[in-house]
Amino acid sequence: MALSRTGSSSRSCGPGRAHLEGKDSNLGVKGSPLGDYLRARRAVVSPEEAGVTSHTRRRVPGLRRDEVARAAGISQEYYLRLEQGRDRTPSDQVLRALGRALMLDEAAVSYMLLLASAEPFDLPAQEAAVSMDNLAAILNAWPNTPAYIIDSRHTVVLSNAMARAVVPHALEPGVNIAEAVFSLPEVRALPTWDQLASRTVRRLRYYGYPFDPRLHELAARLSEQDPVFRTLWERQDVDPYYDGDVRPQVKGYGQIVLRHQTLVVPGTPGYLLCVYHAEPGTPSAEAIAHLAARISSTTV
Repeated sequence: MALSRTGSSSRSCGPGRAHLEGKDSNLGVKGSPLGDYLRARRAVVSPEEAGVTSHTRRRVPGLRRDEVARAAGISQEYYLRLEQGRDRTPSDQVLRALGRALMLDEAAVSYMLLLASAEPFDLPAQEAAVSMDNLAAILNAWPNTPAYIIDSRHTVVLSNAMARAVVPHALEPGVNIAEAVFSLPEVRALPTWDQLASRTVRRLRYYGYPFDPRLHELAARLSEQDPVFRTLWERQDVDPYYDGDVRPQVKGYGQIVLRHQTLVVPGTPGYLLCVYHAEPGTPSAEAIAHLAARISSTTV
């Protein structure tokens, strides 16, 4: 059978309660998702990058609250309330001004707008209500195209045989991609691992639900296991990664170059459809064709 699937993906990361008890995604600091984000982004923008001249000694890297507030055209007291989570209803105009002050790109501004409006809700119940039959039929109809579906925590929900052949182990249903990237020796051995690790964390941030306790339990576990993950997660960089290159090592073919496309699945709680394809006429396209033929011959 070409397709494999997992059960309720909401169980993949355990029943963590950290965020719902008042702890944020930075592992222990109380506040709001927006306030946490503002603190994290303020810490990674240097005064030089922001064009700020400092006349006093700086105790920590990054911008001070008053510098961000002044650049955004708001009072320091109001900015402090936002960071502390005491004001949770800033206008879009204020948020976009903060985006400019913190040198955020459009994806990061969109993410910040989402954080400002986010409310807790029953994510597992929404996941359980999703019918997978149509999604499974779509992946089954692409025997020559590696494709898989992940949830908002980047746990693989469905994958077709081509996806599992191109990226063995990491794209099996039930596997969490972030855990695979930071835990599997064969993935860490890839020459492009640094870029892959950074992109994985940025994308996990962008698509994750701010009040999802299982997401924050996953982040806490990986942060404890891997200092690289912790550093990347605490920066709160985001990237939707709609398209780009991936370079998997395929047994018998070596490293191939594939284009990656990410599509949001309508009517689901944050599910993403990820599809790979090779440029026609390239050695990578030839490798994909041979791999598809080999899979077809073993399933007939």
